[in-house]
Amino acid sequence: ANRRVDTSPTLPAIERYTGVLYDALDADSLPAHLRKRLDEQVVIFSGLWGAVRPSDPVPDYKLKMGATLPGLGRPSRYWKPHLTTALVEAGIATIWDLLPNEHTAAWDPSVASNRIRVRFLDDVERDGRRTLITVSHWNKLLKGALVRHLLEHRLDDPDGLVGFEHPQGYAYRPDLTTTSGNTTDIALVSVR
Repeated sequence: ANRRVDTSPTLPAIERYTGVLYDALDADSLPAHLRKRLDEQVVIFSGLWGAVRPSDPVPDYKLKMGATLPGLGRPSRYWKPHLTTALVEAGIATIWDLLPNEHTAAWDPSVASNRIRVRFLDDVERDGRRTLITVSHWNKLLKGALVRHLLEHRLDDPDGLVGFEHPQGYAYRPDLTTTSGNTTDIALVSVR
């Protein structure tokens, strides 16, 4: 795919990128006004293009943000100053940061006015005690459904998640919210 990237047919980014996050978002089923909001408010980080909007035309390619390229290094390092500047210039008041670590390395979160970072946690029993552990396997699926909820409800703070019934059985736990500088860390915890 990479050898034909300059001649490959394109698809809108929201159709080109696939996986459980995109399946859970189910952009095809969004009504027109939410598709417009999706395109205006969602930024997708890309190892090859830096960042794209959901409707941007994207050819078939493979390049992970954490890959190491000869003579260039990691795409995340290359894109960091560019994406940081672009996000500042976009003037986004609240950034819901749902990025995996390798993508977070592609921008400087300290420039955000208000950054909300989301964690999904499972409430499990270990050694006879309840403990919270970070969800890793289903993380992307959980984020896709959350993005859809954020679009539907135009949320700009975590309080809007109170009462949100995540389709996979996770609920916002305000008692686990912490704030440091411009970043608010929130948690959605399994309620099974």
